[in-house]
Amino acid sequence: MTIATDTTDTTGVPGELARALDALTTELDGRAVGAGDTGYDETRALWNGLTPRRPAAIVRCVGTDDVRTSVRFAREHDLPLAVRGGGHNVAGTAGVDDGLVIDLSEMNDVTVDAAAGRARAGGGATWADLDAATQAHGLATPGGVVSATGIGGLTLSGGLGWLRRKHGLACDNLVAATLVAADGTVHEVDADRDPELLWGLRGGGGNFGVVTELTYQLHPVGPEVFVTFVIHPIARAEEVLRSYRDWTEDLADEVSSLVVCGAVPEEDDIPRERWGEPCVIVVACAATDVADGEALTRPIRSFDEPIADLSGPMPFAELQQLFDADYPDGQRYYWRSLHLPGLSDEVISRTVEWTRRRPSPASTLDVWHLGGEMSRVAPEATAYGDRGAPFLLGIEANWAEAEDDEANLRWARGCAEAFQELSTGREYLNFPGFLEGGDRTLIAAHGETNHLRLRELKRRLDPTNLFRLHQNIAPA
Repeated sequence: MTIATDTTDTTGVPGELARALDALTTELDGRAVGAGDTGYDETRALWNGLTPRRPAAIVRCVGTDDVRTSVRFAREHDLPLAVRGGGHNVAGTAGVDDGLVIDLSEMNDVTVDAAAGRARAGGGATWADLDAATQAHGLATPGGVVSATGIGGLTLSGGLGWLRRKHGLACDNLVAATLVAADGTVHEVDADRDPELLWGLRGGGGNFGVVTELTYQLHPVGPEVFVTFVIHPIARAEEVLRSYRDWTEDLADEVSSLVVCGAVPEEDDIPRERWGEPCVIVVACAATDVADGEALTRPIRSFDEPIADLSGPMPFAELQQLFDADYPDGQRYYWRSLHLPGLSDEVISRTVEWTRRRPSPASTLDVWHLGGEMSRVAPEATAYGDRGAPFLLGIEANWAEAEDDEANLRWARGCAEAFQELSTGREYLNFPGFLEGGDRTLIAAHGETNHLRLRELKRRLDPTNLFRLHQNIAPA
C-alpha cells in the first residue's frame, strides 16, 4: 500500500497513521488499499451512489486472521471501522470516511453438504454465489431479491426473500457463524456454542463483530418454480390491490409475493407503447411443484385484462436475479419501510396516490405479503422481534442524477410520514433510510425486551462500541 509518510498525505491522513498503515500490510495475507494506490476509487466505491466514502484504507481480507489483524489495528489506532460484505446497504454503512474498511468480498467461498442440508459461506459471498452452489443440488435457503446483495448484512438484519412464507427469513435459517469480536477473539457460534450470540445474530445486525463465515439450513427448492409476473395499468391499481388483499387472505405458505407500484418495464414481451407508463405489477414465487404453483397463483393472474402476463416456470436461480438490472451500481438510492396491520382501503388509496407523485420513474412503492412460516417464530425467539404484521410497505426512491437528490429524498420521506399513522410503527432494518430513527427505530424493530437483551450482549462482545456505523445498539 502506498501512503505518503510526511506529516499528512494528500487525503489528510496523519503521517504517524500512514506509517502504521504501511506496516499493517506486512501482517496481512490479503492486502490493504490506500488513497495513493491504483484501484483505490474502484475499491472504495459502494453500490449506492448517494453514499460516497473516502476511507483511510480498505483491507481486502482473505481469511479470518486478516480480519483479526484489522480489527485490532482499528481499535489500537482509534479508527472508525466499517465492514463490507456485498456493499449493498442503502445507508452506505460498508464505507467510512477517514477510517478503516474491512472488505470481505474475497472471502466468498461456498461449501455445500447436501446430505446434511447445510451450506457454509464466507462473509463476502453474495446471494448469487450461494444460490449457484446450492441450486446445483436442488437446494436453497431464504435470501433476498437482488442477487448482488451480500449474504452477511441481509441475514444479520432479517432477510426477506422469495421463500419467506415457506421457509422463514434468512436469519431464521442461520444455524452457525464464525465471528471476530472487538478484542480480536474468534467465536465459533451455534446452538451449543454460545446460543445467546446466535440469538443476537438472528436479527441484531453487525453490532457484535465481523461475521467471517455463515452456515445455513437448506431446503429442497426448484430447480424450477412457477413465477407470477402480471402488469396492470395504474388506473386499475386500487382494484388490483383490493384483489391482492383478498387473494392473500388464505394463501398457501408456498407462495411469497409482492406488488410493485412503479413503471412498465422495457421488455420485448411488453408492447413498446406501454414502456415506462405508471403501472402495478403482481410478482409471486410458488416454492412447490410447478403445476401446483400455477394453480395456487391462477386467481390473481385471472384478474381483469393486464397490459402483459409474463408468468411461467423459471429456474429459481434466475428468479433470484429477476430485479438485478433495476438496481445498478452507482445509481442513487434511499429506501424506507413500514409494517402494515392490513391493506385497508386508505392504505391502498395512499399507495396509489404516492406512486403517482414519485419524481423518478425508477422509484417504486412495494407491498410485501408476509406471514406464513416467518410469522410463526415467537417475538423473543430471535433478535428480529415481532413478526405479526401481515404486510410491509417498501418505499424505494431510485434515481440517477445528483441534481434530483432533494426531490427524491423529499418524496420518500414524505411518503413514510404519510403512512406512519397507518402502520404498526416498525421499520425493516434492511430498508433503513440513513439511520435517522436511532434507538426509536431499533426498539420498535426488536421490541423492548429484545433490545435490552441485545444491549447486554453488546456489552459482552463490544463494550467500547467499536462496531457502531450501522443500526447501532449501544452497550448496556
